Amino acid sequence: MLFNSFEFLIFLPLVFAGYWLIGRSGLPLKAQNLFVIAVSYLFYGWWDWRFLLLIAFATGVSFVCGLTLDSAKGRTARRTICGVNIVVALGLLCVFKYFNFFAANFAALASAVGLEVDALSLQLVLPVGISFYTFQTLSYTIDVYRRDIPATRDAAAYFAFISFFPQLVAGPIERARNLLPQFLRARRFSYTEGVDGLRMILWGLFKKVVVADNCAVIVDRVFADWHTLGSLQLVAGAVMFAFQIYGDFSGYTDIAIGTAKLFGITLRQNFRMPYFSRDIVEFWRRWHISLTSWFRDYLYIPLGGNRKGMWRTVVYTIIVFLLSGLWHGANWTFVGWGAFNALLFVPLIVTGTSNRHRGTTVAQGRLLPSLTEAVLMVVTFVLVVAGWVLYRAETIGDAAGYLARIAAFVPGTGQAMERWAWVYVALMLIVEWTARHRRHGFDVAGHGLMRFRAVRWGAYFLLVMLVLLQTRPAETFIYFQF
Repeated sequence: MLFNSFEFLIFLPLVFAGYWLIGRSGLPLKAQNLFVIAVSYLFYGWWDWRFLLLIAFATGVSFVCGLTLDSAKGRTARRTICGVNIVVALGLLCVFKYFNFFAANFAALASAVGLEVDALSLQLVLPVGISFYTFQTLSYTIDVYRRDIPATRDAAAYFAFISFFPQLVAGPIERARNLLPQFLRARRFSYTEGVDGLRMILWGLFKKVVVADNCAVIVDRVFADWHTLGSLQLVAGAVMFAFQIYGDFSGYTDIAIGTAKLFGITLRQNFRMPYFSRDIVEFWRRWHISLTSWFRDYLYIPLGGNRKGMWRTVVYTIIVFLLSGLWHGANWTFVGWGAFNALLFVPLIVTGTSNRHRGTTVAQGRLLPSLTEAVLMVVTFVLVVAGWVLYRAETIGDAAGYLARIAAFVPGTGQAMERWAWVYVALMLIVEWTARHRRHGFDVAGHGLMRFRAVRWGAYFLLVMLVLLQTRPAETFIYFQF
């Protein structure tokens, strides 16, 4: 079920009413958690009921492994149990997401050395969000193995934690230490948080339906015909994709976090205005934060992090980015995108400047950035956009050709670009720039002119109308494919 669909418009208020009726009925907490599981499975099974078998199996295995780890004594036994869950979780991910990719590349490699191997392929439907809930189950088992958290014996709470519908399909990738305890205690509705949640939902819908989907029209046309277009049009297509993917993914996150607030649940932040970053390290501290921190805590630090010298730090960073790229999809373009970002990271590690912007926000205490900050933001954005070309292209060869055509300053063909898409992008950037010190991009209540109710409701009305005036069918979210 899509957040930007008519079905969800009906689904959400019905679920909200049922959830709080159960919560205030005097029934045990487990009844409310079972309701969460039921509606979450309905939400997820809306695409294909067979997806439910997979998520239920993955959740059940990790729950049982957690219980077994809690009672296991020996180190070898604990490692074995944790290893079983890792093998099962990654095994499912590899079969459904990567089997055809690895099989085709193995056949191509064999052919290159003179061996004839038939490329096997499985005609499997990729379950939406499998990479997200797989990482969530893995983090739980690893945390129990490390004794960072105790295993839960409440199956209803655990299944609700994994399947909670707002963040199930495209994150944030939650940790058990944050989300699971919220299903182990009674929730209370907060009017203030509920209103803020509605505000986030509205802003997320604007970013997805108005910004991202309008940018997509330009992006799809440019990337389909890149070999015939001029340099300026290719630059426009690449920039529009940067805003499409941001509006699409961060829009989903805003809707997810806002929806969770309606149910008395707090989800972790996943974006902090990444396009206002002053170097690539700061960008990755602000983009898809839950995935970046997952790789840091469960791969980079266990490998050795920055504790074993600079060059090992460089190697570990490259490994993390390559795997992060592969996490995004079974295509060499994603691996290349990860490698490109790693290469941007390395000079900052070598020069010891990777932490220079940690804990600060651009133009701290000022309306406008300094000239230096503005230059750094522009340079960082250009580098990020170049990486997005790799991400969006069908092949690495296409990405190379696209960028080479930009560099060659090929004259344009006069193809028109939708002006309104640029207006919507500008509006999004202006609003988020003014809120860059706050919790989220539309955290506007009580600030500036938004202190006045008439102005605030005027802004809400404008966003609602912009969303409703979009006439295209509901488009899926980009990160559903991961």
